[in-house]
Amino acid sequence: MNTSHSLGFWWAWPLALAAYVLFRAWYDNLRGPLSPEEIEKFMNITADLPGPHHTDRAVLREFLEADDGKEFVMCNLVKLFPHQVAHPFTGALTPAQDLLQEYVKQFVGVLLSGGGHPVVASRKVAGYIDAWNAPPDPGWSIAGMMRYRSRRDMMILATNEKFLKAHPFKHAAVQQTFSFPTQVVAEMVLRPRSAVGLVLSLVAALVHLGSLLFG
Repeated sequence: MNTSHSLGFWWAWPLALAAYVLFRAWYDNLRGPLSPEEIEKFMNITADLPGPHHTDRAVLREFLEADDGKEFVMCNLVKLFPHQVAHPFTGALTPAQDLLQEYVKQFVGVLLSGGGHPVVASRKVAGYIDAWNAPPDPGWSIAGMMRYRSRRDMMILATNEKFLKAHPFKHAAVQQTFSFPTQVVAEMVLRPRSAVGLVLSLVAALVHLGSLLFG
């Protein structure tokens, strides 16, 4: 066995550590909460955009002003049109689900670029099982949870050109929806911070072990 060659693969560990540090630099919000100047800029930019007209701007401002710099998860309930609808650009009758997929392709790409990602997306299979003092089920189709790196990243996404171009697909496909931000207090899943760290450690261990066995 070539000892010097095997020892050389110890570099797998610092390389894995460096990769993890780079991942965390991208995945975590290192810029802190929004500044008052940023809040005003985003409020002014979104004032004339078509999508945000469905948003209570007082609620949006309160959310931005209360920024703690932490990640959050947006909870979305969506009711699709049950029939085919006009394609927003061609006018051709298209299943609402297909149009929503076109929107999601653009939305998720922009979301990922800003450190966000889907947490869970699920299709409704029954009506309300447990509910009180609530309006009747309007016929929700989908429930989704989307992780945002920060409130700043949410606003950057909301003003992104690709996102704005994809928004007509959402308007055409969705009959009714609402979204509200949440912060996770308990979960039983492996989050990306842990998953990426474990995968990088496993790769480094396999490289190191392979160098000892076959180096």
